[in-house]
Amino acid sequence: MAMMFSIRPCRSGNFLMFCLVLLACNTVYAAQPAVPQVAQPMSSRFYQQSKQGWFWYEDPLPEQAEKREERTERPTPRRLPSLDQYSIDTLWNMYPDDFQELLDVMQKKAVQYPTEKNILEYLTMQDIARRKALAYTNAAMYVTQKRGELFSVNHVYPTAGPGITARVKLQRDEISNTIRRAGENHALIFFVRQGCGFCEKQAQILAYFRDKYGWPIRTVDIGRNIDAATRFNITITPTLLLITRGEKKYMTVSSGVIALSELERKLYRAIRYLQGNTGQDNFLIYDFQKGSALDPTSILRRGRQPWKDTN
Repeated sequence: MAMMFSIRPCRSGNFLMFCLVLLACNTVYAAQPAVPQVAQPMSSRFYQQSKQGWFWYEDPLPEQAEKREERTERPTPRRLPSLDQYSIDTLWNMYPDDFQELLDVMQKKAVQYPTEKNILEYLTMQDIARRKALAYTNAAMYVTQKRGELFSVNHVYPTAGPGITARVKLQRDEISNTIRRAGENHALIFFVRQGCGFCEKQAQILAYFRDKYGWPIRTVDIGRNIDAATRFNITITPTLLLITRGEKKYMTVSSGVIALSELERKLYRAIRYLQGNTGQDNFLIYDFQKGSALDPTSILRRGRQPWKDTN
């Protein structure tokens, strides 16, 4: 269906009235406060900018480069020391930290400028350091020999052949005597598991131990006696546990197969610990070594300050 348009003549009075109304509307609109623009979601902006589309690209505005004055600063020349400023006595009595700092600088100076004088100064300082170390070694040997009762361990842990033989005999006698005496009120629990081949080998070693010391040994199968395994937290077989009769004290002696000599040493230490003869800090000490330089806490019981007695 065709649309028809018609143009009618406009009277001058009506046109004048239309202009006045339009001018009044513009004045009212301009007097209203501006409404802040609310950011539109991405979806609406897409439809309003459909010409550009998603992949429209515009070059960013060039950044205004800040003009900075270029200043050319010349590095301050490093002042390097020289041994001309020191005497041999001054270097010899210099505090170690200060001496080391000067030595490092002299080394770098000799590397940077390897002249005969610079290298000679560095080697001279090295020689002084060597002589100072040698002087300390000699003085330390003098003090340890003069005050051997304070620092020497040779009387309880000799290194000469005859001394080693005597020390080993003292240790073996002390271990054997301690285990024999403890058999009256101590016992071993031997935890095993069915089908454990290691347990069979450990049982053979325990047979020698029983014949030598006469200790009571109770064998417990952790598969059949779950309560005992849970009580002592046993998860590995074979395991040997030392208990004290009539008391709740106990201590693990070993986990896994161990030889008879090792079993004796570990059992000896466990016995002494449960009896209160040793603690964690001197667990490896033998009786004949107590109070010596091998006893860590013996210095706390000494009750005197050795550096005050230098006569």
